[in-house]
Amino acid sequence: MSVTAITVDWMSVTVNVRIAVMGRWQPDSRGRLQEAALALYAERGFDQTTAAEIALRAGVTERTFFRHFADKREVLFGGSALLQERIVAGVAAAPAADGPFDAVAEGLDAAATMLGEFRRDLSRQRHAVIAANPELRERERTKLADYAAAVAAALRQRGAGEPQATLVAVWP
Repeated sequence: MSVTAITVDWMSVTVNVRIAVMGRWQPDSRGRLQEAALALYAERGFDQTTAAEIALRAGVTERTFFRHFADKREVLFGGSALLQERIVAGVAAAPAADGPFDAVAEGLDAAATMLGEFRRDLSRQRHAVIAANPELRERERTKLADYAAAVAAALRQRGAGEPQATLVAVWP
């Protein structure tokens, strides 16, 4: 932020100009938005935090927020489709001799590579926010059920029968 004071002697007027530097030119807007959102959710609660407040904390415009996320819930769930794709691809790529449990382990290893890119401290914050909000817990359960269904389908494509494919896919 820069502050400029202009004084015009003959009129005795002082004009203070504040120019906020928005972060749209700074790298990793998405990451900064995620960090800002998680911090605000922890401080104020999910329901009391707005997209505008998240954008302000991240140093970007609200419009930039909505370029990255459809709404404030998507900060928490935005990567779920990619995560599911990675898990299913890992299951499908497992050696043909692997049984269902080993194939799922391959899928989870593939997902772990992706999740390793997301800092552990942010994962813990995300979990705490979801645990504190019943609506978010329900959405998380729905996403987990979607993962299980996709993994079960991938196991069936590998030749696993029912109920084995479904049971392995939902195993804790």
